[in-house]
Amino acid sequence: MQWTKQSEQTVYGNRWFTVNLADVELPDGRHLDHFLIRLRPVAVATVVNEANEVLLLWRHRFITDSWGWELAAGVVEDGEDLAYAAAREMEEETGWRPGPLRHLMSVEPSNGLTDARHHIYWSDECTYIGHPEDDFESDRREWVPLKLVPDMVARGEVPAANMAAALLLLHHLRLGQDAH
Repeated sequence: MQWTKQSEQTVYGNRWFTVNLADVELPDGRHLDHFLIRLRPVAVATVVNEANEVLLLWRHRFITDSWGWELAAGVVEDGEDLAYAAAREMEEETGWRPGPLRHLMSVEPSNGLTDARHHIYWSDECTYIGHPEDDFESDRREWVPLKLVPDMVARGEVPAANMAAALLLLHHLRLGQDAH
């Protein structure tokens, strides 16, 4: 059953997002008004080192008033390459410059409300550049053993679904059957 957008108009917008109202036709011919949020793409990056530790940020999110582990992430600027943006964000937020990045996954964290797409990259090498430029983004940055990830996710210590999915996939790729 496919819904069909008949029209869409912007209700509010700024450089970060727009809030739009769409006239949507349902398969039975009825119409409904549906609000949606259009967002810029987000680029995410991390590193898994030789000891199978993943670089994470411990941070507070004021919107949900929650603490949790996350990967470095930020908005992709107009015309910016996704992998470049991911590397830039990682360096700004952690002080570590990743080696060659590999695409891990792209996810739509809330596709019933927004068109947000998060593009997640990772590397197995990095260089410490110095104290992070954007140290206000997190309380601390740590190398966390990848083998701890499933339990951290289960305990709610990785509250963002996109981050949990990426970390669980990295856990599977790097540790696979050897995880237990």
